[in-house]
Formats: sequence, C-alpha cells, structure tokens
Amino acid sequence: MRVAVIGAGVVGVTTAYELAADGHEVVVFERRGSVAVESSFAQAGLASPGAVGPWTGPGSAGRLLRTLTDRRNPWRVGANAGAWGWMWRWWRAGKPAAHRTNQLRMQRLAAYSRDRLHGLAASLKLDYERSDGHLVLLRTRKELDQVQPALGLLTEQGIRFDTLDAAGCLAVEPGLNTETPLHAGIHLPADEVGNCRQFALLLRAAAEQMGAEFRFHSTVQSLEPGRRPVLTVMHSPHEETTSRIASHGDTPNTPAFQPTVPLDGPVDETFDAVVVCAALGSNPLLAPHGLKLPMAAVYGQSVTTPIRHHEAHPDIGPKSAVTDHRHRVVINRLGSRLRVSGGARMGPPPKGGHTDELARLYQVLDDWFPGAARVSQAQRWSGARPMLPDGPPVLGGSGIPGVWLNLGHGGAGWAMACGSARLVADALAARSPEVEIDGLGIERLAR
Repeated sequence: MRVAVIGAGVVGVTTAYELAADGHEVVVFERRGSVAVESSFAQAGLASPGAVGPWTGPGSAGRLLRTLTDRRNPWRVGANAGAWGWMWRWWRAGKPAAHRTNQLRMQRLAAYSRDRLHGLAASLKLDYERSDGHLVLLRTRKELDQVQPALGLLTEQGIRFDTLDAAGCLAVEPGLNTETPLHAGIHLPADEVGNCRQFALLLRAAAEQMGAEFRFHSTVQSLEPGRRPVLTVMHSPHEETTSRIASHGDTPNTPAFQPTVPLDGPVDETFDAVVVCAALGSNPLLAPHGLKLPMAAVYGQSVTTPIRHHEAHPDIGPKSAVTDHRHRVVINRLGSRLRVSGGARMGPPPKGGHTDELARLYQVLDDWFPGAARVSQAQRWSGARPMLPDGPPVLGGSGIPGVWLNLGHGGAGWAMACGSARLVADALAARSPEVEIDGLGIERLAR
C-alpha cells in the first residue's frame, strides 16, 4: 500500500521504518526541517519500562491543589480553561483501579518497545549514545514508603529491581554527593538511557534505504478520509541551518537537514492509508471528522552540558540514569555530556521562560553531582509533550475511514515508540499483535 505518515518525531520515524519494512510505499510529511526536532529533541532519554506510568494516581487531588500554591512543585498548571478540563479528566483517571490498569498497560508496552529497540539496534547496527541502568534516589523513609505500590506493579510485570541502602546506591553511582541526605534507592538494571534524536536520525536513514520518502517543511493542511484518503499538503521551505537543528550535539554522522524540492501552493495527494503521528498537531486534522482527542501540551525542560573531567575524581557525574524521586528530575549521561531534565507545566509557556523549573534542575544537579557539569556551556531546551489524561497512548484505527493513529505518548514517547510503531504496522496489516493491546485503542477514550 501507499501509506502517508504525518509527523517525524521518534514515533513517526519508527512508524515509517516499520511500514517500509513491511513493504509499503511510505511518505512522511514533517513541517520542520528534520526528524525529532520538537518533543523528541532533548528529552530525558529514559527507555525504561520501570519508570513509565500515568501522570496521575492516588493522591492526584492533593497534587492538583499544590500546583496552585507551591512554585517549587514539579507539576504546574497555567491559566488555561482547556487545561482545567483536561485536569478534571486526569483527576478522574486517578482512581486506584484505573491507575493500576493504565500503569500495567504502559509498562507492558514499554517492555515490548525496549525489546524491539534492542532488535533494531542489533540488526541495523545503530550506533547511538546509550548506557544501561537506572537508579531512583529516595531521600527519606517516607519516599521509600510512597513507592511501594509502584514496586508491587513492577513485581507483577516481572520487571527486576533492587532496593538499595545509601551505600548500595554509591556502589552503583560512585559520583553521588554523600552530603545530600539519601535514605534508599531503587535500582532498575534492565532500564537504559539513550539519545533519542540520534536513534531517530539513524532509523530515518535505514527507512530511506528501504524506499521511505521524508518530505520536510511540508505541512498537512487537511485530510479527506475514505477508501483512499487524500491529504492537502503545503510545502513552505525556509532557512533552517544544520547547525541550528544539530545543536545539543545530538547529531551522528547522518546529515540532519536535506532540502526538498519547493512546491507551488497546496497539493493534493492520494494514499491507501494515513497514519497520524503529529502529536499536538493531530487534533486540527482529526476534529473536522468528529474526533477530538483530549490531548494536552505538558511542557518539560532539559539542560545539556559537557561533563568535567578530573583525573583525581574519575567518577564525577552519573554513569547512566539517576532520578530524584522528590523533584521528578532525571540526570543522565550521554557520552561525554550530561543531561538534567524535568518539569511538567500545562498551558501556554510563560513569556519569560520556565525560569523556576530551570532553577530546580540546576539545584537537583548540584545536590547530587556538584561540579560535574560545565554549566557555562549549557544548552537549554523546552518541549511540549502530547499527553492524554489517563496515560497510555492511542494506537490503531481511528474510526475514520483510512486513518490510523499513533498518538499521545506524553513524556514516554522514546520509551514506547518502537513497540507502538510495530503494533500500528501490525494493525494496518491485520496481523495479530505480539503483546496484549487491550486499552490502547481509541475506544478507551469513548467510555
């Protein structure tokens, strides 16, 4: 079949690859000048079944109230009526039974996705920055008690973890600052951290070798569903240099930007199927056909810096990924660089930037790895993650003829992209999935 993929974040790129691997003629439309330059660009990098889960749960109401009163809280809500409607659905999804069900769905998908990621990396010999292991730091006994329900779900899913005391945490991450109070840690040895954008660039090249076509600076203005859906596409090239797109050092030897041939005005193109992977840009395409997903923009931040190298202190900085449970901040190593990421602000970004969130990132970094980063060379990033109120993405048929969905992964797009892409390709081919997919379809949101 001739299949269009709308969006070239990591979800769109993996979808394009899987469809091309199945023998389809694939055309990818991306409004920006390269792959993975928005939500996928400089996110935390955790490919972690043990860390994914809904952004809700028991105690959601208390967290919601704290967003109004505490500027230090990791969750913030902007003054936006749409955000409040989403938060109401989010609160309702926090009932213990619903939360448990969605957590298990996300962990199952992330575990399948990790296996698919490993398979692709091995078979295609993809060389991108990555490291194994993930340590969750718990500053107090209360925090250890708080994570016990989540640990029970890990056990149920067969996800290995070890509960460590402070000395055990130092054995895993020798560079931790011993002056910061540390009660315990949860070590997830099968979790990993990887450079999402490097992977996306490499997989794009692999997809192109199988015949997939990527059209950049191409905005899909509308879609007309049917047995053979039609897309109206506007190509609008503009100056976007390789150096700008390739900032953060996230580009391997694959070119980040390849110009496409300009077109005169909108063009209609016909396909056998369309897969929408356009994240927050999806609703304008779907809403005219009666489908409006409750997807919100939740902004996160990251800071990426070179790591200082001291011969006298070779353990400076993290060896892999470290999460501060209290502040919901992830610190990880990407080759010779360090990335610290976190924050969750809903609504429009403030005009002055997320200064309070950035300050918290620097503070947590200094708590655990003082002096490890060359902060004068820091590169900052902010990205909006497309999040559904109950957590899992929506995969498969849309109910609109000829239109398929791969949307709503939130902050876990990298962790779930490879598995989601394979499941959507299987659904399009009417093949049985390799894992349980109950609750990942559009029908979940209609209940």
